Amino acid sequence: MDDALLRAEHVSKRFGPVSALTDVNLHVRRGEILGLIGDNGAGKSTLIKILTGYHQPDGGRLLVDGEPVTLKSVVHARSLGIETVFQDLAMVNDLPVYLNLHLNKELVHRPLPFLRRREMRRRAREALDSIGIDIPSVTAEVGLLSGGQRQAIAVARSVYSNAKLLLLDEPLAAMGAKESGLILRLLAELKQRGDLAIILIAHNYAQVVDVCDRVNLLQHGKITFDRAAADTSVAELLELVHAEYRLPPN
Repeated sequence: MDDALLRAEHVSKRFGPVSALTDVNLHVRRGEILGLIGDNGAGKSTLIKILTGYHQPDGGRLLVDGEPVTLKSVVHARSLGIETVFQDLAMVNDLPVYLNLHLNKELVHRPLPFLRRREMRRRAREALDSIGIDIPSVTAEVGLLSGGQRQAIAVARSVYSNAKLLLLDEPLAAMGAKESGLILRLLAELKQRGDLAIILIAHNYAQVVDVCDRVNLLQHGKITFDRAAADTSVAELLELVHAEYRLPPN
């Protein structure tokens, strides 16, 4: 029986004459953090958009829990438990934490269209506490929080939406050591739950080796490297990524 939560088999994607992906084979299991690395233009963004239903592949197939699926849209992917946190976070800075956690999922009284603010505050506090996110007040405006705290809230919102697979697009980009530490601790906490699969896209290979269980390298539209993080190193990953740019000897 296939133990992968998500599996991509021979996935390809073209944009006119350009082949973004040629033959991608990838899988991730529950309780596993898969690091996805590759140079700019390698096809990482295209692959993530296929896994989230934004693009449909031209070839190959996707399987969720061993069942073939055709992701018709982002909404369809979310209904299957596939959530993505992009670099822009899609947060509303002028709104408090608890309303950001409930964006497009607000609780309202019926039949009167009044927000159930007290209940949303309670659930937001519970959601943050359950995965160890230390936000002093759920009524604080998101725009006043640090970058690490905003990233943590974006992750919590996805987990709160009953995600099975969480795709994180450069969650540690442009963060200092303290803020990066917050997100790395959050990822470790989520991993301990055992019911969530995570794909982490990152350029910091030291962080990838430190936090991920496996590492996949995407080059020339396909996965060229798949190894346990414990069995590789930053030096090896750098060598693999940069080898193709080296000029041949005279």
